[in-house]
Amino acid sequence: MKKAFLKIWKCRGLRIMIIIILSVAWIWTVFAIIPPAKAMADNPFIVDKGKGPMIAAHRGGKKLNPENTFLAFDDAINRFHIEMLELDLVLTKDNRLVVIHNLSINAVSDVELVTGSNAEYLVGDHSLSELRLFNYGYAFKDKNNNRPYENLVAPLQADRREVIAANRLQIATIDEVFDAYYNLDLLFSVEIKNGGETGKKACDVLNSILNDTKRYPGTDLVNRVVVGTFHDEIEAYLKTTYPKLLRGGSVGEVTKFVLTQMLGVNLLDNSNFVCLQIPTSRKAFNINIKLDKKTYINRAHRRNISVQYWTINDEATMRHLIELGVDVIMTDDPELLYHVLKDMGYRD
Repeated sequence: MKKAFLKIWKCRGLRIMIIIILSVAWIWTVFAIIPPAKAMADNPFIVDKGKGPMIAAHRGGKKLNPENTFLAFDDAINRFHIEMLELDLVLTKDNRLVVIHNLSINAVSDVELVTGSNAEYLVGDHSLSELRLFNYGYAFKDKNNNRPYENLVAPLQADRREVIAANRLQIATIDEVFDAYYNLDLLFSVEIKNGGETGKKACDVLNSILNDTKRYPGTDLVNRVVVGTFHDEIEAYLKTTYPKLLRGGSVGEVTKFVLTQMLGVNLLDNSNFVCLQIPTSRKAFNINIKLDKKTYINRAHRRNISVQYWTINDEATMRHLIELGVDVIMTDDPELLYHVLKDMGYRD
């Protein structure tokens, strides 16, 4: 055996090949074992071990109440003690950031009934005052498929603005949301929906609000809001212009995180996002890649990155993610998640 090895070792080509293989193996081991730097020292979006995940009301909990309204926010906070609101932000014509999922209001309001037109009513083409003419509970269907707010107010009713506001169903601005809840221990996940120059302006407005210490004195509001976007140019703008704002991982960053984990090369991932916000699976090249794995969660936690899954509305998946030790579950149904957590001993 020894003679055979010496014979092989004397062969210069084989000797070089062995050295290369051993060197690659050593480098690979270093990449796999040594963890990259932590994303942040103290991440408020990570739960203590054994505590159970936070409830994030997706759009305020749109299965229970009209989405992105104060009616939904208040109910989710007061009845189900959510720890986090997930919201979408769109910029108005007069540079106000309103809480709405789409760039138009047609899908959630009575705008077509009031205007007599099915033309797309874009948020960016109208002022906040104009947008507040409409009932944002109009299209909501409850779990029994009823529309309880459809006939709340008539199209030409003189006091429709007042009636809508009294029922907490007018369009909300993000600064109004912060005004209402900033003194609670509530976290926020916000997504900039606009792209291009409008999206950059939306970032400017958001940053100005978050850093308004006169409006929000004695709080760490800026450290309780994570900002995300699906627009590459807005992601780049956030990174370079407002590096101190907390960010959720972009599509590219999440892809890199998953790939480096699959390949076992930790050092090649140097992303600086603080929240990994992902679905339980994703299709790539017609292959279904499961993302609800303990390895991803452990890897993220080693970097102090919060692991958050969206949008989870069934009990079985909720229980599975709770058992995995995730930090946040985003759901349209905070009532269901609250009762699941209670049943598993994580809520009183």
